[in-house]
Amino acid sequence: MSHTHGNKKLLARVRRMKGQVEALEKALEGGSDCGAVLQQIAAVRGAANGLMNEVLESHIREHLGSHVVSEEERQADLEQVLTVLRSYLK
Repeated sequence: MSHTHGNKKLLARVRRMKGQVEALEKALEGGSDCGAVLQQIAAVRGAANGLMNEVLESHIREHLGSHVVSEEERQADLEQVLTVLRSYLK
């Protein structure tokens, strides 16, 4: 089972993001001025970055920092993290 399963802090972040995205949708539908829309987009982006940082740090600590996993598992996890980071940073 994933170490993120049932993590209340992560779920709270996602729910906050959901609210921000819904507010953005309403702003776009309601014809809000550009400044309000840009601010909402920045809030969504910040929330996504915070979520990514938290999950990534947890993953690194759990999978790459653990002395319990084999070298092969560690290398596979490292490649997975690098692939995700490359995609995220595009």
